[in-house]
Amino acid sequence: MDISIKYNPRLVEKKIYDYWINGNYFSSIPDDRIPYTIIMPPPNITGILHIGHILNNTIQDILIRYARMNGYNSCWIPGTDHASIATEAKIVSLLKEKGLSKEILGRRKFLSFVLEWTKKHKNIIFNQLKRLGCSCDWSRIQFTMNEKLSKSVIRAFIDLYNKGYIYRGDHVVNWDPEAKTTISNEEVLYKEQIGRLYYIRYKIQYEENYVTIATTRPETMFGDTAICIHPNDTRYYNLKGKYAEIPMTNKFIPIIQDSYVDMNFGTGCLKVTPAHDINDKNIADKHQLDIIDIFNDDATLNEKCPSVYRGMDRFDARKKIIEDLKKFGFFVRCEKLKQKIGFSERTFSVIEQKSSLQWFLKMKKLSVPAIESVKNGDIKFHPNELKKSYFQWMNNIKDWNISRQLWWGHRIPVYYYGNGDYDFVVAENFKIALEKAKFKTKNPHIKIWQDKDVLDTWFSSWLLPVSVFNGIIYPKNDEIRYYYPIEDMVTGSDILFFWIARMIISGFFFKKSKPFKKVYFTGIIRDSENNKISKSLNNSPNPIDLIEKYGADAIRMGLILKTSAGKDFHFNEEICLQGSNFSNKIWNAFRLIKSWNIDENENIYESSKIAMLWIKNRFYSVLDSFENFFKEYRFDESLMILYKFIWYDFCSWYLEIVKPNNKIISKIVYFNTIFWFENILKLLHPYMPFISEEIWNIIGKRKKEEALTISSWPKKNIYDNNVLYCFERTTKVISKIRHIRNMVNISYKESLLLYVENKKDNKIYDSIILKLSNLTKIISVSKEPVNISFIPFFLGKDKFYLSINKNSVSRNNIVHLEKKIKYFCNLLSTIRQNLSNDRYLKSVPRELLLKERKKESDTLEKINNLKKNLEYIKKMK
Repeated sequence: MDISIKYNPRLVEKKIYDYWINGNYFSSIPDDRIPYTIIMPPPNITGILHIGHILNNTIQDILIRYARMNGYNSCWIPGTDHASIATEAKIVSLLKEKGLSKEILGRRKFLSFVLEWTKKHKNIIFNQLKRLGCSCDWSRIQFTMNEKLSKSVIRAFIDLYNKGYIYRGDHVVNWDPEAKTTISNEEVLYKEQIGRLYYIRYKIQYEENYVTIATTRPETMFGDTAICIHPNDTRYYNLKGKYAEIPMTNKFIPIIQDSYVDMNFGTGCLKVTPAHDINDKNIADKHQLDIIDIFNDDATLNEKCPSVYRGMDRFDARKKIIEDLKKFGFFVRCEKLKQKIGFSERTFSVIEQKSSLQWFLKMKKLSVPAIESVKNGDIKFHPNELKKSYFQWMNNIKDWNISRQLWWGHRIPVYYYGNGDYDFVVAENFKIALEKAKFKTKNPHIKIWQDKDVLDTWFSSWLLPVSVFNGIIYPKNDEIRYYYPIEDMVTGSDILFFWIARMIISGFFFKKSKPFKKVYFTGIIRDSENNKISKSLNNSPNPIDLIEKYGADAIRMGLILKTSAGKDFHFNEEICLQGSNFSNKIWNAFRLIKSWNIDENENIYESSKIAMLWIKNRFYSVLDSFENFFKEYRFDESLMILYKFIWYDFCSWYLEIVKPNNKIISKIVYFNTIFWFENILKLLHPYMPFISEEIWNIIGKRKKEEALTISSWPKKNIYDNNVLYCFERTTKVISKIRHIRNMVNISYKESLLLYVENKKDNKIYDSIILKLSNLTKIISVSKEPVNISFIPFFLGKDKFYLSINKNSVSRNNIVHLEKKIKYFCNLLSTIRQNLSNDRYLKSVPRELLLKERKKESDTLEKINNLKKNLEYIKKMK
């Protein structure tokens, strides 16, 4: 087989993925094996994946491939999310470009249009996942709007409603004026901005006096239903029980007292606008105040406001109101104020708090078993520190607003009759609802209509561990009993509350048990300006462009080496280059091995015998560390130890030792090399599946059932630490000799002698030193040799003398050494400057301080060794 000089992932990856699919290696059905199940966090159906999705799915693929090779019945369920707000906003925007709107199309045509659009984008997303190498069971693709999941959502709603957990109520909610829908607290992004605090006079009824209030939102004053002061504020005792007039209206509102008021903010007088502030709503409920909503759904002022302002945008209205307040003498002053403004995560419009009649899910009681399961360790978090945030949120959990004023989504299964607001039945479909309404009203001619709103997107996602196996419709079916609970959830820490917490809650409600055993939280990938990489910000590199340029394995490896559980990191394309270089290193090692010719009669050199003994022990040592890191979900560390093992131990040491000079190698050495290379490929496969499978197939000309992806994971074995110690010491000797050769510029063609004082080492390792250092002989001496030119070096307490030909030493060698000594002296000075700086010592983490102290001692040792070498070289001259 012709093996290309440079590894070309574009020629390999599609071929290998087709090979896996044709072999049906990723499918799963219940059998007698132990299941290992993962559910893909479904990406939104709104375009291409970003680099955060690539990281998340790479980690899932690593876990699923590892489990598959360890004999588990691995089932990775892929899917996409219908993303109500984001998708509808996207489609509305597309329609607008064509001069259309969803109202012009009507609900049925609009939804038909959305479905066509989603089909196209589902395929784009799945193709991207395949390009990445994701070993999903593609026969199990889920879409949160498919028939099975939709039925599950409706059944879940009805079940929760019948048990008293779902209710309809009027609450102050976060309103997105662009999407014209309510959104959850978690979907609001807060940004600190410089605003204005406006001081406005309200006239006291029947008096010529005024009370001054301070507000950031003068446009909401037409929704004021009270002015509130603190009961202990002596400044305003005289106002108790009086009324004040809202400026530019004939409306009077009471002056009330409540300890909620901050006496030190503004004037200490609070305008109470219950429809547009949750805290004001709490005061209103307590004091039985009116609730007046002054905004239309698009945040323009409505008919509750004076006619001059009706239909005006809220921010335009603010400017006009300020002008008028000044004109009529109600304006006092304004001052700058730092404030946090809420923006919609989906449309980036400024959020309004708005009183609205919505559907809510009571969460307090439902959350109790979910709190206990994490507290007692039944569900484990990686990193464990995120449990603190989880408990803070869960212990203060609020009722979940589950309705959205959209057309795209799971329509709420509520059917109204009569006056429409509170006369309704809950049913799975129109036919059942009609029968219920007839029975309830005793009216055979009753007319009903379905609620126009849809359910929050997360209401389908929180059911996934149960609903993907149809466990809500058929609670005891074979699949739910076999696959549930799933093993691992991999997700971003930013949706701990959106999704993870809610899935745990739903698992205990619908299945009376945890939905998964462990959760791995990825950190947030950020761009160069520290912004979170996301679709909405459009600040992610195109993953397919990166795969085209570097290959999927390179992207996977680069991302994993940079990430650790829960920690954010900044994406830089250089990490992909590192992965690409590693792919080429592996490929070149493979090419070298395949270039050898096997001879059954070829002698096995002593150095090769030692190398084979060492690589065996080293492999099992690496496997032990690798597995310990892996089981602790420290994927970056497990990959790093593998990276170093392949790059340095296997390629730089083992292959150099056994490499034949004439390309003819002993059969035993060759197949030993192939055996350990195949085992290395097994460890590498979860991280870099394409190149490992390609080499595996070429090496063994494998049969279909012997694909690497379904091969057996290496079993742990004992290893001899003494062998590892002796070999490591041997490599240090070789490195010292190579360093001296480079320092004095002695050609590797020139054979040298090495003298060892009181040699106690096992001489069997001498064969490796002789070969890789190009020495003629290693001679044991009792003291420093005389009548020869040499450069000494130490290894611990042992002393070595490398013979040097005087004629090979030049003035340039001395200058070179002097420059190196000067460089390290300057470095040592900088290090010591830092270590003598009290401010530095107090500010840096302990780990960094220890590294600096180690750096100091290492640099000092280098300087001393260089100075000694310089003395010897000067003597030769």
